[in-house]
Amino acid sequence: MEAEAYRGYCLESVAAAYDIVLITGEEPSWEVPYIRDCVVVPDPTDQAALFAAGRTLADRYDLAGVFTWTEWYLVPVARLARRLGLPTTAPEVMQACRNKATARTLFARHGVPSAASVGVRTLQEAKAAAEQIGYPVVFKPASHAASIGVIRVDGTEQLAAAYEFAALAAGRGLENRSVLVEEYLDGPEVSIECVTHRGHTTVIALTRKTVSAPPFFEELAHSVDATDPLLEVVAPAAVAAIRALGITDGISHVEMRLVDGRPHLVEVNGRLAGDMIGHLVRLATGIDLPRAAADIACDRAPDLTPRRSSAAAIHLLYPETSGTLTELHFDGARPPWLERIHFQHHPGDQLLLPADGGDMFTARIGYLITTAPTGDLARARAEQAARALTMQLTPTAAATGPGLAA
Repeated sequence: MEAEAYRGYCLESVAAAYDIVLITGEEPSWEVPYIRDCVVVPDPTDQAALFAAGRTLADRYDLAGVFTWTEWYLVPVARLARRLGLPTTAPEVMQACRNKATARTLFARHGVPSAASVGVRTLQEAKAAAEQIGYPVVFKPASHAASIGVIRVDGTEQLAAAYEFAALAAGRGLENRSVLVEEYLDGPEVSIECVTHRGHTTVIALTRKTVSAPPFFEELAHSVDATDPLLEVVAPAAVAAIRALGITDGISHVEMRLVDGRPHLVEVNGRLAGDMIGHLVRLATGIDLPRAAADIACDRAPDLTPRRSSAAAIHLLYPETSGTLTELHFDGARPPWLERIHFQHHPGDQLLLPADGGDMFTARIGYLITTAPTGDLARARAEQAARALTMQLTPTAAATGPGLAA
């Protein structure tokens, strides 16, 4: 299951220190060895059902804390924690993290550099906002994650198709269903992994990112180097963003771009990063972010002592075109620095790229993780390992929407 492939390390880490009772959207399977009890709630965003599940577990156990690493559940879980009288960052702060329009307003109010941004609900409003900001611009849902519905627009000829693309994803948002038209931040993208406890933020690591060519923003690779000199450059902006939003407790995944060498905020995710970034942090620094998240949820000071000074990288595997996967395997002996390989699609599966209406779940084949003394070497090893993979597929007929081809 993909939850195990991307979040299994989190549950394993927390279970080593705590007894876990789980509220989950489906009957547990791989989670069973790590949990003591569970309540199934088909839709964990249903606040009343989540409250009922939390009360059921609180009646059975003396709960010390509650938290989630799932983006869609941040606000409901913060409300649950408050209902149960457990430590939490305020639900309205989690709401600000989830609503990018609110976050932009707070960044501007507190002097945190970010992108110019206008919320729109029609194509005509989007056109006016794009002309006001100046091309290129970025369309994105105000309330979403994982680059879903995010697209760059270079001119008026792309407006209609791009707006339709972003609006479709925005319509599935929980906190806000509008589309944001934003200034395109031209520069390398990074994220900063931070830990906040009782209002004090510690910057843990910097993640360098590789994203796909325009117009989409699919994340293709990440790397963490414990001694990355860029961390000192971006750390103050990350802390300022967390303070502007009002985050008091928890793990934050702060995304930004460097424009002319200066950090500009993209967004703050009030949770552990996805794509195994927390695992990369542990491989590079020895700091256990899932354990820190659990400690903070229980109002305990987390152990943030670095025990390692190394580097790690993840290479996310995508096809060059949509189609049917016909062959997939790693060739040759597996080197010791190849920490893991995971395939989430297999021969016979259909792969659909964002340009053809898909997303990371329909397009991504899997990932591989490498370790090394430095970030440069970890990235080089990841590319070397990717070249040792045999991936073949039969392309499908082109389904690219008008104006969306890269």
